[in-house]
Amino acid sequence: MCRLMGFVSDHSETIAEIAGPTFGQFTDLSAKHGDGWGISAINSAGAPELILEPGRASESVRFAQTANSLQSDGALLHLRWATLGLAISEGNTHPFAFEEMSFIHNGSINPPSSLDKFIVPDLIPYMRGETDSEKYFFAIVTQVRRLGLQAGILAAVRAIAAQDNFSSINAMILTPEYFFTICEHNDAKIPDDEGPGYYDLAYRADARGIIAASSGWDQAGWTNLPNHRILEVKRATLQSALLTI
Repeated sequence: MCRLMGFVSDHSETIAEIAGPTFGQFTDLSAKHGDGWGISAINSAGAPELILEPGRASESVRFAQTANSLQSDGALLHLRWATLGLAISEGNTHPFAFEEMSFIHNGSINPPSSLDKFIVPDLIPYMRGETDSEKYFFAIVTQVRRLGLQAGILAAVRAIAAQDNFSSINAMILTPEYFFTICEHNDAKIPDDEGPGYYDLAYRADARGIIAASSGWDQAGWTNLPNHRILEVKRATLQSALLTI
């Protein structure tokens, strides 16, 4: 299980700036979600750049420096809580990236091997870890190749959801043109030591841009993203739409 955050804007700023004065509360969630952190941003060439560390964000000098100094008009941030007995390693640390897409996930899909049938064989060598999350991402990549970006994401999420073997397939995807926040979870499978709303996602849209994030910190004034929906944002205009899964 993990915590997710992502934003897009019409100007460059840091992820700490757009999150606002309560960003420290989000960072503090790494007290439990402390098995790695990662940030992805799209560079000027349109390729995702990843900064990863298999440790606790709140104890990392590199995390503090990156969150407060990396200027971008869009980024993803992930705090990992390893599940399914998967190793704490850089290879298993989100975000994952392929070509122009970067991806983060919260939840578990068990067994991870149930995703293998959704991934075309030529993509397997590009995988750097062993997580269900990375397989979920490459299942999306497979469908995007076949159907295009929006249709491919919807097709992959619907196919995985139909298996009904997941706690949550909440995820975020960032490309040079779009930002997607996927809200699809099973509240009957919230971890025993977490309360209702653990899988909730919310977003805020204002003059600074659009930011979305997992629950567990002060999100006063944010809008809840309903379950079984995808928030799609066009980066050029910041126009948003809700897609039904």
